[in-house]
Amino acid sequence: MEGLSPRVWKGAGFAQPSRLAPAEHGVGGVDPNIAFLKALPHGAALIACHEGAPHFEQWNEEFERKFPALIEPGKASAQDDQAWILNLHAEIMDFAVSGRALRRFEVERLCPIGVEAFYCSLGWVEGDGADEPRMLLNMVDRTADRRVEESLRRELVSDSLTALPNRIGFGELIEEMIETGASSDAQAQLGVLIIDLVRFGRVNQALGSMAGDELILSVAARLKSCVADDAAIARIGGNDFGLCLVAQNGISDVIALAERVNAALSGPIRLSNLTISVNCAIGCSLAPIGHADPDELVRQAQAASRTAKKSGRLEVYRAGELGAARQRFFLESRLRDALTRDGLTLNYQPMVDLASGSVVGFEALARWNDPDLGPVSPNDFIPVAEESGLIVQLGRWAVNEALRQLADWDFMAGEIVPLKVSVNLSSIQIARDDIAAMIADALALNGIEGNRLTIELTESALVDDPVKSRELLETLKRANIAVAMDDFGTGFSNLASLQSLPIDVLKMDRSFVTDMLMDKDKLAIVRTILSLSQTLGMKTTAEGIEDSAAAKTLRDLGCTYGQGYYFARPLGAEEAYEFWRERRNSAT
Repeated sequence: MEGLSPRVWKGAGFAQPSRLAPAEHGVGGVDPNIAFLKALPHGAALIACHEGAPHFEQWNEEFERKFPALIEPGKASAQDDQAWILNLHAEIMDFAVSGRALRRFEVERLCPIGVEAFYCSLGWVEGDGADEPRMLLNMVDRTADRRVEESLRRELVSDSLTALPNRIGFGELIEEMIETGASSDAQAQLGVLIIDLVRFGRVNQALGSMAGDELILSVAARLKSCVADDAAIARIGGNDFGLCLVAQNGISDVIALAERVNAALSGPIRLSNLTISVNCAIGCSLAPIGHADPDELVRQAQAASRTAKKSGRLEVYRAGELGAARQRFFLESRLRDALTRDGLTLNYQPMVDLASGSVVGFEALARWNDPDLGPVSPNDFIPVAEESGLIVQLGRWAVNEALRQLADWDFMAGEIVPLKVSVNLSSIQIARDDIAAMIADALALNGIEGNRLTIELTESALVDDPVKSRELLETLKRANIAVAMDDFGTGFSNLASLQSLPIDVLKMDRSFVTDMLMDKDKLAIVRTILSLSQTLGMKTTAEGIEDSAAAKTLRDLGCTYGQGYYFARPLGAEEAYEFWRERRNSAT
């Protein structure tokens, strides 16, 4: 039958090819028991084993076309083909003596266009009338599939924009450097640097994603120019790059590389018609190359880069930072759950008119008592909320809860109580949220007029984006909502912008009020702030009043309101209501 070439070959470990008599194969010279070979779409052959060598007895056209060197050893002239044949030979003989019914494996051979891959299977053929058992060898060409897999693999480990390794590829490069370095110099250290482009988000927001991509490409090119061939470079996130090097001299090599990076990125970058400068935060981690863990090194360097954002200099990971980062992540998870399940409450610190002594309102302060962690300080969970973006949800909850409580006090009193509530909003929430719409919805939902609400903002929230701040404050002003600048004096306020913004109250930070009677410098600062507020027509609130002498001095200096433990600690909702009632009754 056409397509079958009955031959057996011997010599050099294989049988030499020779024609079998047609009579041995039935009608047409082909054994009907093995005619199925022609129907197989891939290369296939029947093999017998004797004298310690495989004997190819029957094969189909596909097998003869792709593997002529298996049929005629003389065609296997290239060394690569010889190696491939010997590997296949070994697989066949191992199977022959293994006693197994089936074996699957892959073989590769070099060809002019690269490496070809074949998926092979070996199984025994029985009951075909042959004198000895024979094996069926199937060889399926997987070259195209392999190339697709390799292409997908490249996409998996590569950044599509820069063609640099991505986060996965970076980890694999670090693993390779660990293996190579450990075998050559076990005393060396492995250093990982994370480079965070601080202003990347603003570029994207102001100029669009195309300009952002152009910036990333420019930064990638500059990093390549300053990194030696023995170091690895990757883009591991939207605006994060990673570098890895074997640091023979420890931290000094890392510092030298960080200086080269800073120098390379210090020059202005031209984007479209604009020229911008790039600020970057660099964090690094180090470990002995014999004990380095790729994932741990990257996480440590990322933790250090977050610290570098705040310090403005190269930061080296210190023990405990990663534990703190894990704790923040744990707190984030618990905080998210608490916000979903009403696990937070508000306490209310009285705000007292220093001239009359009457309670004019309360500042709402978020409190969290976790079932497992116990009381969690705002100093711990507020930064976590800001870092994770939960601050928007937290701020919305605080505004609505404070107004709801004010409505409850009205109901309990049977009248509209002469109280205001103050709520702090983070600068991050102001940047990300529609504050005016959020407050309008909360006022409408709880039936509260705007003149009973004060929004407290920090200096940074107001001066970071003066245009947006002015629009927000003017909108709040039209709704009769008061605005207080919190922690005044601790930042870097521009007095010109302060004068132009519609701010109602300046809140002096408690650091100036505490011990001011024993510190002439603090007292001088308090006098200056009060004089400034009077000049600008603003009211003032002093935080941290702890004794009657401080309260009297502030009153005499013209301070409008006071808060502090001298009056009361932050109170629960019912306690706050009773505190107001008692103060009102005693005044009358």
